[in-house]
Amino acid sequence: MNTPTREQIRQAPKVLLHDHLDGGLRTETIIDLARDTGYGRLPSTDPANLAAWFQEASDSGSLERYLETFDHTVGVMQTREALVRVAAECAEDLADDGVVYAEVRYAPEQHTSGGLSLDEVVEAVIEGFRIGSLGPDGTPRIRVGTLLTAMRHQARSMEIAELAVRYRDVGVVGFDIAGAEAGHPPTRHLDAFEYLQRENAHFTIHAGEAFGLPSIWQAIQWCGADRLGHGVRIIDDITLSDDGEAKLGRLAAYVRDKRIPLEMCPTSNLQTGAAPSIEEHPIGLLRRLHFRVTVNTDNRLMSATSVTGEFAKLVDAFGYGWDDLQWFTVNAMKSAFIPFDERLALINGVIKPGFAQLKWHA
Repeated sequence: MNTPTREQIRQAPKVLLHDHLDGGLRTETIIDLARDTGYGRLPSTDPANLAAWFQEASDSGSLERYLETFDHTVGVMQTREALVRVAAECAEDLADDGVVYAEVRYAPEQHTSGGLSLDEVVEAVIEGFRIGSLGPDGTPRIRVGTLLTAMRHQARSMEIAELAVRYRDVGVVGFDIAGAEAGHPPTRHLDAFEYLQRENAHFTIHAGEAFGLPSIWQAIQWCGADRLGHGVRIIDDITLSDDGEAKLGRLAAYVRDKRIPLEMCPTSNLQTGAAPSIEEHPIGLLRRLHFRVTVNTDNRLMSATSVTGEFAKLVDAFGYGWDDLQWFTVNAMKSAFIPFDERLALINGVIKPGFAQLKWHA
């Protein structure tokens, strides 16, 4: 079997379900926007030094320092022009990495301190994605849907859920909650999730990253999540015998049997302590047990990563080949929050032919 190289992986048609808009800015853009908007708190105005600061702070093992990185990115994303530019560059960067479909999330409530309304924030980001999705000849290179995130420690989830429903026919494909899991259970936002279910709307919930099985159980059984953001702690409900045979607990079995998608972000999980190394990341076992696993970036700037980079690390750690990478990709496309026929068109018309060509030349 020919091991996929990084450049070959970059050419493969890929799908991304878990990526934060405020976690993927170009450092040059942060510096430009800070100058344009009068934001004076950046640790450096040299692109290389700023990139190194972001990575060092993200790798520090300190949650406080990790979260400080977002103060700076969100700090420069408070005008319409900034949001349009950041979203457009996000779409461009993902397309350059070979991503053909992406769902990018952000919290509208975090971008209103400059006077924008929630609706203006959403419209600016949608416009940016529209611009950035088009190639030089005006044809689309990538399809980007947005997920509107509510912060779990705030009390605006119903307002953001209504916003997601209001814009669902023009680019918003779903809803999410994020923020510290411990002490902020998803059940606090039950009214928002029940509203979304009544509206036939899609939602994912950050769960099972920093906090364990109760977080996953609540997200699925109380709140009705379509997908789990991260979900790595589902491994706590799986026991391995000495001969390597896995016994699934009731929750793990339910997640696997119901094909509930897990939005795994390997590099990010190392930074937050959810996994000790790529080689020991639960994704290896979960893939072997055929959970609905997907591979994602989380925060491309903070983790200095891309979908290509995440796949390349998994190839090195687990010896994955083209069939494995296609399996992860098809899993992600099956789990996207767009209509079934549109998912199928991308799987059969873009993803499978793209991988077939790469396998043929490998």
